[in-house]
Amino acid sequence: MKLTVEQYTGSAGEWDAFGRRQRGWTHYHGAGWGDVIRETLRHPWIPLVARGSDGAIAGILPLVRVRTPLFGRYLVSMPFLNYGGPLGSDDAVRALSLAAAEEADREKAKLLELRSGIELPLTLPVSHRKITVVLPLPARGETEAAWKALGTKLRAQVKRPQKEGVTVRFGPDQVDPFYEVFARHMRDLGTPVLPRRFFRAIASRFGEEAWFGCAWLGGRPIAAGAGFRWADEFEMTWASALTEWNRIAPNMALYWSFIERAVNEGVARFNFGRCTPGGGTHRFKRQWGAEDEPLWWYQHVPGGGDAATPSPDDGAYAWGPRLWKRLPLRLATALGPSIVRGIP
Repeated sequence: MKLTVEQYTGSAGEWDAFGRRQRGWTHYHGAGWGDVIRETLRHPWIPLVARGSDGAIAGILPLVRVRTPLFGRYLVSMPFLNYGGPLGSDDAVRALSLAAAEEADREKAKLLELRSGIELPLTLPVSHRKITVVLPLPARGETEAAWKALGTKLRAQVKRPQKEGVTVRFGPDQVDPFYEVFARHMRDLGTPVLPRRFFRAIASRFGEEAWFGCAWLGGRPIAAGAGFRWADEFEMTWASALTEWNRIAPNMALYWSFIERAVNEGVARFNFGRCTPGGGTHRFKRQWGAEDEPLWWYQHVPGGGDAATPSPDDGAYAWGPRLWKRLPLRLATALGPSIVRGIP
């Protein structure tokens, strides 16, 4: 069947309805992300659609053009997130990827990156520099089974902050406390922070699909997380904790509360989010009994050669974290969004 690829101009409902029927669908394929990215990070969202000769949708690809003077041009599906690659029939996936590569060539982008959670029928080079870690969950409401599955040592680590008086709260009213912890944590890591308006837009746009939770002690948020529910899966997309409270491990109570909520809501897979293989974050996630899953990030470099999105692991940017950690929190939080919007 002959396919044509064009920029989508239909309704968000039609886009989402098609996407949800496809293997590999995630929350980040949703049309609502176009609004969030445009309004809060000022990057153009380019929704590509492949149509058959009868005009019916055969595939979709949410693509974002990331362009800043400091870091240059990238085309990513989806930036700042872990998933978003093309969905649909094999022919449609190939046609959409080809169209995206041609767009990257025209724009002389440094890199086109299509971030998928599943292997795709593409011949593009694929990067596995990041993985995710996933924990299968028991049936809805079986929180006791989930608790026992943690093992004695891990249960003791969860109980420790609880005995110290740490409690976890969920809801849209947790967005600002979440950001308070997140911004400080990112500064301490030497990484510019996404803007507060990004997370407020997420809470407003996605409602119950977006979970914000904070661990509180004595009226102060000391650990926080946020993520998304779709189909039978929840992904913890962002998580942070204040280092001065490491001795009572509030992040353990935080993660358990998210897992407990997921079980109570009938989620089958708890996705701990992406990490670098072998790193400390990877080891933390594996201790919950979760298993590694590869991420399939397909890449096209206009003109050939190798490229990657900006990273402190790159020697050209290694000075950045060392400098950023020294900034006063207020200044780092104010400057961070204008920098991080160029690091997809």
